[in-house]
Amino acid sequence: MRILLVGDWNPGRGGTEAYALLLRDALEAAGDEIRLLTSSAGTRADGRADYVAFGTSNVAAQVFLQIGNPFAAATVSRAIKEFRPDAAVVVSFAHHLSPLVLWALGKTPTLLMVTDYKLTCPLGTRLLPGGEVCHAQSGWICHTGGCLSFAHWLRDQPRYALIRSALSRAAGVVACGPAVAEDLAAAGFPSRALWTPLAEPGPDYSRSRANQPLFLYCGRLEREKGVPVLLSALSLLQSGGPSAHLRIAGSGGQRPQLEALATSLGIANCVHFLGWLAPSEIEQQMAEAWAVVMPSLWAEPQGMVAVEAILRGVPVIASSIGGLGALVEEGQTGLLFPAGDVNALLRCLTAIAGDSVFSGRGLSIEAMQQAAVQFNVAHHVSQLRQMLVEVKRT
Repeated sequence: MRILLVGDWNPGRGGTEAYALLLRDALEAAGDEIRLLTSSAGTRADGRADYVAFGTSNVAAQVFLQIGNPFAAATVSRAIKEFRPDAAVVVSFAHHLSPLVLWALGKTPTLLMVTDYKLTCPLGTRLLPGGEVCHAQSGWICHTGGCLSFAHWLRDQPRYALIRSALSRAAGVVACGPAVAEDLAAAGFPSRALWTPLAEPGPDYSRSRANQPLFLYCGRLEREKGVPVLLSALSLLQSGGPSAHLRIAGSGGQRPQLEALATSLGIANCVHFLGWLAPSEIEQQMAEAWAVVMPSLWAEPQGMVAVEAILRGVPVIASSIGGLGALVEEGQTGLLFPAGDVNALLRCLTAIAGDSVFSGRGLSIEAMQQAAVQFNVAHHVSQLRQMLVEVKRT
């Protein structure tokens, strides 16, 4: 098949961008002819994009371009004319390409992949100002609940009308897991849940757990990620339990506050901020960690870091909401705790640091093998190709 792959490509390379490249390579390996279309806001698929539409992270420009990006629509139209795809897969569009790309695809059978909550929540986090998870449908409540200014809410009205129209135009909608599928269903858009796959560790990877308890956090340093909860729990562990260290890999606007919090809690000597790391460096950190901790306050759509850890035999301590709650199996691949509950997280840290659970090398071979099947790239692509065949027939 000739498949047009479409994605925003935000600055930096997050999970959605990594998935787009993984999907391109896997579909080409399966014998399909692929063309990749991205925005110019990021790295243009690390220079691998075949078509590039204008996009920008300039806030003033986004006020208009997120409603409708005519440059993206024109680029999609050109790609269809030149490439003549049998089908299209849209990985993302809300940040830079806009809903107009779904209209520009016209009669091309299209699968829409949904990997976050941006299509149903203007903030994309479904997190209220007070830190609680929002279960309401987007609308006037987004303003009255304190999430959006009136000007922002007003701007979003035509944008979300177009997004709802775009969802209805797709021949099929694929959610990255049950949490996102449930969110879409509540908004009136049925979808099929299909876990985002991940490549298995390379042959050179080997688990080399540190001699002393070592926890690892990987991800953005933003409010919804709940890192202050982790620091608070670690300070309690240090005051009354086994001595442990925490490495924080990632960057974000909260880093200065987090560094200050670690100092005020008296744990600055055992908390190490590593900044942004390359995938190979993350893998080495995981090899040494006793557990990866994901203290998210929001309902993570999936939690790719958790998948990476499990595939590498590393236990995951995670909040029990969203994709993480469905992904982490209590006692088998990790430990779960209620989001934001410092004392519950402390109990999990204590159990790992005290070697009372997952002692020795980490997860069992059976748990790792089950994850390898569940998140197998070839199996995912096979399911996706079957769905593309089905939408071509409709």
